[in-house]
Amino acid sequence: MSIAFKNLAGAAVLAILGTASSAEELRIGTASLGGAFYPMGQSISNVVNAHAGEGITMVPIVTGGSVQNPNLIASGEVEIAITNNNLAVLATKGVGPYSNTGPIDVGAVAALHPSVLHMMVLADSDIQTIEDLAGKRVAVGPAGGGTLGFVNFLLPLHDMSVEDITPSFVSYSDGFSQLTDGTVDAALALSGYPAGAVMQATAGADLRFISFSDGMLEKALEANGAYVAVEVAADVYDTETAGTVIGVNNMLIAPNSMDAATVQAVTAAIFENLEELQAENANARQIDPAMSLNLAIPLHPGAQAYFDSQ
Repeated sequence: MSIAFKNLAGAAVLAILGTASSAEELRIGTASLGGAFYPMGQSISNVVNAHAGEGITMVPIVTGGSVQNPNLIASGEVEIAITNNNLAVLATKGVGPYSNTGPIDVGAVAALHPSVLHMMVLADSDIQTIEDLAGKRVAVGPAGGGTLGFVNFLLPLHDMSVEDITPSFVSYSDGFSQLTDGTVDAALALSGYPAGAVMQATAGADLRFISFSDGMLEKALEANGAYVAVEVAADVYDTETAGTVIGVNNMLIAPNSMDAATVQAVTAAIFENLEELQAENANARQIDPAMSLNLAIPLHPGAQAYFDSQ
């Protein structure tokens, strides 16, 4: 073998190794199946894989949901994740569900769709309000998910606690299946809308939203400024009337230690191909790019660099 050929072969090997070392697969923490986070994570992964370049790829990971995801970033089990405004603030302060972990150094990457607390029963149920859940069997989503956080927030406002219900800690899909087959009396899911689990349930049953008693929604919004009131139109789930629910805006977060150029490439892939993302994912149609400049925690330096360039 000639020296020239050896040098050429060596250069080729180094090029291959260099490509492999520069490739970066990002695991995005989503939630359980049946909600909106996993499909959103899948769709974000698709646009990142198609457009981020620089050897950056992304894969969605099923997790416990918005509460668990910041902790998964802290432990290095995912590199990027979906959570909500309220939880992102708690994570950066190391309080609430993050008191054992301590402050988690994450930054916001992008504003996503809002999540609303689906509190639903069969249309002929005698459960009308949150107070009526006392003594009932209630699917509350997976342990570590955002639904349980809302449960622990709302029940005390109604002079109740989790001990006043019989909770079923299952995925959203399983929870709404339990509702339609009579295993539980009500099913809850913090999710974007339309939620896959709810849509699947309405294919075989008529559902109805649980209502807030007079003044209780206002009391909840006053107690936590991160929450908002949202009206879900009747035609979303073919309910007899629209549902007035409580919700929270979601965001994509990443550790501030993550390379800024990587985060900038991910942010660019999302917003420069937003129509493609929205064509694939109905919840993505609720994404407003301007909301990324008004999130509850500071932007990641890479995301800030992207928006500064616009």
